[in-house]
Amino acid sequence: MSSTTEQATGARTWSVAEHLDDILTAVQPLEPIELNLLDAQGCVLVEQVTVPVALPPFDNSSMDGYAVRAADTERASEASPAVLTVIGDVAAGSSGTGLTVGPGRAARIMTGAPLPPGADAVVPVEWTDGGTGAGPARTMAPHSASPQGSGGQVRVHRPVTPHAHVRARGGDVCAGDVALEAGTVLGPPQIALLSAIGRPAARVRPRPRVVVLSTGSELAQPGEELAAGQIYDSNSFALAAAAKDAGAIVYRVGAVTDDAETLRATIEDQLIRADLLVTTGGVSVGAYDVVKEALTAVAEEEPDGPEGEPAEGEEGEEAERAVHRAHVDFRTLAMQPGKPQGFGTIGPDRTPILTLPGNPVSSYVSFELFVRPAIRAMMGLADLHRPVVRATLLPPHGAGDEEPAPLTSPEGKRQFLRGTYTGGERPEVRPVGGSGSHLIGALAHADALIVVPEAATKAAWGSEVEVVLLG
Repeated sequence: MSSTTEQATGARTWSVAEHLDDILTAVQPLEPIELNLLDAQGCVLVEQVTVPVALPPFDNSSMDGYAVRAADTERASEASPAVLTVIGDVAAGSSGTGLTVGPGRAARIMTGAPLPPGADAVVPVEWTDGGTGAGPARTMAPHSASPQGSGGQVRVHRPVTPHAHVRARGGDVCAGDVALEAGTVLGPPQIALLSAIGRPAARVRPRPRVVVLSTGSELAQPGEELAAGQIYDSNSFALAAAAKDAGAIVYRVGAVTDDAETLRATIEDQLIRADLLVTTGGVSVGAYDVVKEALTAVAEEEPDGPEGEPAEGEEGEEAERAVHRAHVDFRTLAMQPGKPQGFGTIGPDRTPILTLPGNPVSSYVSFELFVRPAIRAMMGLADLHRPVVRATLLPPHGAGDEEPAPLTSPEGKRQFLRGTYTGGERPEVRPVGGSGSHLIGALAHADALIVVPEAATKAAWGSEVEVVLLG
């Protein structure tokens, strides 16, 4: 018996865990591809990367100053500076091999420039007179404006030890070291390392392309004038933003009217750019629940051939429609909000589709519980879920002196209430807004979901509850 039939007869109600397990079993990580570094940001590396050359690849200066032999400065002081002959400049990007620092010699050196032969330390320019013959220098004179810059003498007022202010070759990573392990998520520091070792691209699992569309003839787009009976479409914006936050590349389609053929055509058009489809609205038991109507009708167009292929000899429109049928399981879940849910595949590539309820809070909570983990699984991430903590349940702010009645929850359902969370040694959480699934104003002020389990019908103030942290 299909779950659609079971729902109609009341024979089957699915738990949150069962529904999520089915989704994560069906959703597979995307195939790896090679991406340029900036395009790979946020993606999961699928190969171990080793360092081809040492980093830094040569000894270089960490300061603007003078490359010297440390032994020539060991008795230097302000009263009795070491006087060294300047033999030239070593700029960043030069080879550093044109000058040799011998006894009593020094070379002006810039930050990042290679240490010239013979030198074993760098004296910061502030520890010298900068070649002016005056007191301590604050800066180094520009090469073009200083006839004395690459010649003459410099007075060193403080001694340095060998290797002072020198970045040693391989001091960061050595050739052959493992730079990044497979499974690493590429953020800015990891991209910096890859570029520093000369990698222009990385082999990663790409971010999934997620198409978000909402349904309902009552929906108008923000910026339009509302007609009688209309409301603004917030769900497609909320879910598109949430999918982007989860790591996806997002395409927001917007509102589709309550017409099954229009919805089917829209979905067909979007399949070309979708790794995952997410709809909101039209999955309950009303006469205008268009998502269930459209996808159930397509699912009934079963072909005669095996594995979803057209039967031999089928041609033209019939075969095309058969190839593009859907397999979507519409379910009743033991949760509040978000009881009606759907999940399956659609199109020739069996693109996953998750159909969420249309009430704003139901839609968002469903996304956090089911769609976000699916997106992260497709990316190949190990951490699929929002953090879950325990916290003390306190009354909402502004409750007054009298303690309000305990939170209630329907028996047999897992309830998710919006809340505000305060961390620290004794974490606390307070409800925000009511339990209605249309109260989007309260959702905007929530940073957590308070979980009341299926077996509980109340949650007393001061008790410890499970909290899902958002953001």
